[in-house]
Amino acid sequence: MPVAPAAVPSQGRLRLFHELHLTSFAREPLAIERIEVQGDDGRVLASYAGDALRRRLVPAVPAAETGDARLLAPGTVRVLHVELELAPTAVPSSLRHIVTYGVAGEPADAQVSAGAVAVGSDGAIVLGPPLRGGPWAAVFDPAWARGHRRVHYALEGRATLPGRFALDLVKLDAQGRIAAADPDVIRNAYGCGEPVLAVADAEVVAVRNDYPEAERISGNGRHRLSAGSGNHVVLALEDGRHAFYEHLRPGSVRVAVGQRVRRGEVLGEVGLSGSGGWPHLHFHVADGPSLLGAEGLPFAFDAFELLGRYGDFEQLGQAPWEPQGAGMRRGERPPDNAVLRFPD
Repeated sequence: MPVAPAAVPSQGRLRLFHELHLTSFAREPLAIERIEVQGDDGRVLASYAGDALRRRLVPAVPAAETGDARLLAPGTVRVLHVELELAPTAVPSSLRHIVTYGVAGEPADAQVSAGAVAVGSDGAIVLGPPLRGGPWAAVFDPAWARGHRRVHYALEGRATLPGRFALDLVKLDAQGRIAAADPDVIRNAYGCGEPVLAVADAEVVAVRNDYPEAERISGNGRHRLSAGSGNHVVLALEDGRHAFYEHLRPGSVRVAVGQRVRRGEVLGEVGLSGSGGWPHLHFHVADGPSLLGAEGLPFAFDAFELLGRYGDFEQLGQAPWEPQGAGMRRGERPPDNAVLRFPD
C-alpha cells in the first residue's frame, strides 16, 4: 500500500480511500477468489468477490493486459481500489486485508494477510471555494478506468496517484447544458472565462500561462503527458499540501511564482488548455508540487449548496440532473457526480 488510507467527510459519512497492490512471485498464474477489508477489531468492513472484485481489481497498467482481472500472472501487479463509506464513529485506527487465492484452475484454498496498515490521522484539509456560483457539476467516479482515481504515473522511479481525490468542475445551466450555443465551440461553454479562486492563503509555486487552446473541442487533439494539464497554477498550502488548478484559459493567469495570495483572490480563468473533453477546472490536492509525481490527498470545501447529482454521467450536458434538495453542506467533499453551487 503506497500511502496510508485517508478519510474525507461526505453527506454525514466518512469515505475512506486507499489502494492495495498485489504482486505475484509465483511461477504459475494465481486466481484471486476474495479480498476482505477488516478493521482493527476484526470486523469485516468490505468483502469483494466475483464481479465486485473484478470491477475493483485492475492491472497496474490497464492497457497492457486483457481478460479476467482476478487472474494474477507471474511477475504482474494488480491494484485493488477501495472506497469505504463509514459512520464517523466507525472509522478504525488500522486496516487489514485478507486475500483468498489459489493456483488458477484449482480450488482457492490459500490465504494471505497484508498486515495491519494505520489509517491516516491528518484528515481532509477544509478549503474555500475554487469557483463562484453555479451550478457546477463536480465530476468524479471512482470506477472509471480512465478517471483520475485509477490513473497512476511513474516519475523518477516512483509510481504515484495524484488524482486520487481530484474533481473536474463543469458549469451547467438549469437544463444541464454545458454551452449556450454550439457546444463544440470552447468559448461557448458556460464555464469558459469563469474566475478561478485561491482556496486559501498560500504561496504560488508553479505557473504556466502560454499553452495554446483550440477553438473547438473536436480539434483539441492529443497532448504529450507533460502538457496534459495545460495552463495551471499550483499553490503551496499548509503542512506540505499543494492545491492544483489545471486547464486554465491561455493568458488568463494573474499570478507569478513566489507571490503570496489571499483566499478568494482570482488566479486565472476556466478554459480547456491541455487534455479534456469539455471546458472545466481540474482541481486536486497533493503532497508535493509536481503535477504528476505527487500523491493525491483528501480535501473538503467549507461550504457549498448541494443541488443534486447525475446517476447516469452520460446525461451530463444532455439533460437536467437528479435533484436532491440537500441544501447547504459544510466541511464536506461533494458526492460523486454531484451538482452544486458555491457561495457568490
